[in-house]
Amino acid sequence: MELKQLFEDAVAESKTLSEKPSNETLLQLYSLYKQATEGDINIDAPANPFDFVAKAKYQAWEELKGKTKDEAMQQYIELVQKLKG
Repeated sequence: MELKQLFEDAVAESKTLSEKPSNETLLQLYSLYKQATEGDINIDAPANPFDFVAKAKYQAWEELKGKTKDEAMQQYIELVQKLKG
């Protein structure tokens, strides 16, 4: 099966996990998804220093700068498979 299709399947499966992942894992899923679909971060850092969620999301995505979309897709797929058990 093609990587893009496997990725799309993993995205769908991530929404039907039996347990909600930890915040750290959710951030990992978010940043890998953004890197896989949009590539390197292309937005400004959050202006509000007290918006901790936006700040965490921004930092998580920024840490993946330079990773190819295919690498991010593969890691996302592997993470979802691991979460499914």
